[in-house]
Amino acid sequence: MKNIYIIGVGLIGGSLAIDIKKNDPEMVIHGISRKQTTLDEALSLNLIDKKATFEDIDKADLVIISIPVDATVKLLPTILDKISDSGLVVDAGSTKLDICKVVENHPKRRNFLAMHPIAGTEHSGPSAAMSGLFKGKTNIVCEVEKTAFKLQEKALKLFADVGMRMRYMNPEAHDKHIAYMSHLSHISSFMLGKTVIEKEKNERDIFDMAGSGFASTVRLAKSSPEMWTPIFKQNKENVIETLAEYIENLSQFKELMEKDDFEAVYNEMKNTNHIKQILNGIA
Repeated sequence: MKNIYIIGVGLIGGSLAIDIKKNDPEMVIHGISRKQTTLDEALSLNLIDKKATFEDIDKADLVIISIPVDATVKLLPTILDKISDSGLVVDAGSTKLDICKVVENHPKRRNFLAMHPIAGTEHSGPSAAMSGLFKGKTNIVCEVEKTAFKLQEKALKLFADVGMRMRYMNPEAHDKHIAYMSHLSHISSFMLGKTVIEKEKNERDIFDMAGSGFASTVRLAKSSPEMWTPIFKQNKENVIETLAEYIENLSQFKELMEKDDFEAVYNEMKNTNHIKQILNGIA
């Protein structure tokens, strides 16, 4: 794989470009974006070697799609139409079921690999790209058996070389689990930020009184609504289910405090401390 085309040279696409190029300087990284300013910035930051268009995709050994998931669903069949028989298309979307379904009967389904590298920050755009973003992170791969073996083998080695460990899952299971592990935390962060903004009208008070705990909890509220709204839409049923369970837990916690049952409050928090052991070693 020498000619790599990245559609969406932001945090994920740009970070992949950095480490792929670092591991093999002979790789030629091409960038595709609907905004020329994005490509200009990616070029100036040395994330890509060349600008490209969708008409160039037939020359690609590998196409990495890193754009909002609703745009991926619309574009993926067309991109597969253009890929050569020896080329591979992968996506990095945070939902997998709708993306896999849209190409399940495509004549070139064997040329597509569905994946979700679980890494990122609250920042977006080419300037957010960084080296080492994927080191030690999990890459969820879905329906690997539907991808041509020789193509998947090369791609999985490429992603392992940038530091990712692979885990295999069906799209339904992925979307259900990720609703708990990622989507719910983003909603919680957005709504915490909303609550504070509505109650603390003085922005200076927020700035002066915000401790590290608040800053870390609300960090995800700085994430891109353009990216996250389509994710919530595609994973609506799972997100609603997780929200219902979360709201129930919040309500129960509130009731314990109303009853002055602080022994139960203590026990709730103490039992939840087990999360430290589960997450030990995760940055």
